[in-house]
Amino acid sequence: MKRSAGTLLYRQGPKGLEVLLVHPSGNYNRKAPWGIPKGELDEGEDLETAARRETLEETGVEASTLVALGHIVYKKSRKEVHAFAGPALPDAQPQLASWEIDQARFVPLEEARQIIHPDQAVFLDRLLEQLAK
Repeated sequence: MKRSAGTLLYRQGPKGLEVLLVHPSGNYNRKAPWGIPKGELDEGEDLETAARRETLEETGVEASTLVALGHIVYKKSRKEVHAFAGPALPDAQPQLASWEIDQARFVPLEEARQIIHPDQAVFLDRLLEQLAK
């Protein structure tokens, strides 16, 4: 089974809580859902290190303190995705740092619920649980 790791970075925006999401590039992905910045682990790499690296590679945004949000398994591909959450640095400005994505931005939580990959939506709930602690 393939494994990947990524981050769900958040901040307070003008419309409340915002999360950093990315959209995959390519004409065939025009209608694809958004997701957390993520990618497969390099050999010998731990999950959190991979999550930090992939986020930086895809969005140019560095993650600070992270907490684990657990994992999901995609219903269709059976790929295992591990997520970590943390506050975005105050000056974080996502950019298109990789050919793999065509959009990267902070999205208000309610909008994120509408556009995120359905299998990843549970990460939004887990983030809210973490923030309530």
